[in-house]
Amino acid sequence: MKKTAAEIKQLFSDNENDLAFVIGNGINLSFQKDNISWNDLLLDLWKKHSEEPISEIPAGISFIEFYDALNLQNVTQTGFSTQLQKDVQSSMRDWQPNNDQNLILDKIKSFDAPILTTNFDDLIPKSMQLSAHKILGTSFTDFYPWTSYYAPNKLKSPLDGFGVWYVNGMIKYHRSIKLGLSEYMGNVERARKLVNNNYGQTITEGVNPWNTNNTWIDIIFNKSICIFGLGLDETEVFFRWLLIQRAKFFKRFPNFSHKGWYIMPASENNPGTAGKKFFLKSVGIEVVEVDDFSVMYNDIWQ
Repeated sequence: MKKTAAEIKQLFSDNENDLAFVIGNGINLSFQKDNISWNDLLLDLWKKHSEEPISEIPAGISFIEFYDALNLQNVTQTGFSTQLQKDVQSSMRDWQPNNDQNLILDKIKSFDAPILTTNFDDLIPKSMQLSAHKILGTSFTDFYPWTSYYAPNKLKSPLDGFGVWYVNGMIKYHRSIKLGLSEYMGNVERARKLVNNNYGQTITEGVNPWNTNNTWIDIIFNKSICIFGLGLDETEVFFRWLLIQRAKFFKRFPNFSHKGWYIMPASENNPGTAGKKFFLKSVGIEVVEVDDFSVMYNDIWQ
């Protein structure tokens, strides 16, 4: 459904007390003059670690598969996967934010809404001068720092207010950075334990069956989510899996369901667009089309 900037602003206002935002690399591509992109980063890794010359990622292979192809070339090298994670960490440490993006971030902060990002970089915390924190009383592993976040102040839980949470890993911990398919599957296996053991054990009328675990996964199941700047194509296996689990939970416990929106430019028209829309509809996420990227990254936040 196509909406104007005014209509989306009203949507935010109507749901202000039940909002979370999911942001992908689109925010970097929109606001960074040097076009920080996964495409360029992966090509740089290839040039550094492969003897096979290549100038562009071929059509028909996902970024995840391209990374795995590079890893396979060096699979006999001890610690090569860790080296790639360190290379990504090193490259991203030099990235600097364009503070024009604070038009978006300050608005989200005004809603006191959490941000989930599929990016690894720390450009959002840098631009807002946020501090690193961890939910008190929770265990920690640098492979899955899912109770760690950036925020102006400490939070008692991920649902308590504005903070920035990382779905696929964060550059602060290089071993958390998930690049290949097997690593994404590791995310799924860890999340499966949290999701499948997290609800429906005892059901009391009027009581939310979700047993809070104080990771960012709580946000997915306990907030209405607005997704933008994220391609969300078939390579986003982990986040798509989470949306499927979310939809199952809401169908089982409809009294505790929440809304979802995916904002995209109406001009997007690639071979995967129809399938993506079909998937989003099936998991209860409304596709909201806008005229162009200017509306998505500027007008709706003013």
